[in-house]
Amino acid sequence: MIRVFLVDDQALVRAGLKLVVDSQPDMEVVGEASDGREALEALAVTTTDVVLMDVRMPELDGVAATARLHERPDPPRVLVLTTFDVDEYVFSALRAGASGFLLKDAEPEELLAAVRAIAAGDAVVAPSATRRLLEQVELPGATTKDPRLQALTEREHAVLLAVARGASNAEIGAELFMAPATVKTHVGRLLAKLEARDRVQLVILAYENRLV
Repeated sequence: MIRVFLVDDQALVRAGLKLVVDSQPDMEVVGEASDGREALEALAVTTTDVVLMDVRMPELDGVAATARLHERPDPPRVLVLTTFDVDEYVFSALRAGASGFLLKDAEPEELLAAVRAIAAGDAVVAPSATRRLLEQVELPGATTKDPRLQALTEREHAVLLAVARGASNAEIGAELFMAPATVKTHVGRLLAKLEARDRVQLVILAYENRLV
């Protein structure tokens, strides 16, 4: 059973999300909050797999709540919800540790698929979509490269660049003449070496360090 926690300042939005989530045999809503502060208090005592987090809220917004949540050991995975497809709040939330974002006008099936993907440990945003977001949000200037990049092998660096361009494992394998299983191994090593939660984080790191 996937345990889902809802965070949104609009009661009607939470009611709609709860209706959709609770309609599924493999999911249940285990709690709700109307702002980030209330969410952090509740999540401290509520076992949760996936948090559906609105990014624009009073008191404590979704970006700050996501960042504080990821300071805790073994935090739940966060899917941020936004009204805008290009939103600086979303980029900040992804940097803070969210595993992806979804528009609030998404179809119920898309939301449910996203929750299942997040619970399984995947990112729910295609790197190409994240790249489009990053391209339209001003990135902070980087004077030095992340020192963790120096630990990458030449092959891992090539895989990182391909991931940042939005290539799938199959596409990376075809480009670099590797079996899909080998690509998966390299991506796993990248996540470990760069301390990234998922592919979305790899894309952000690549862009912040001007690799693409």
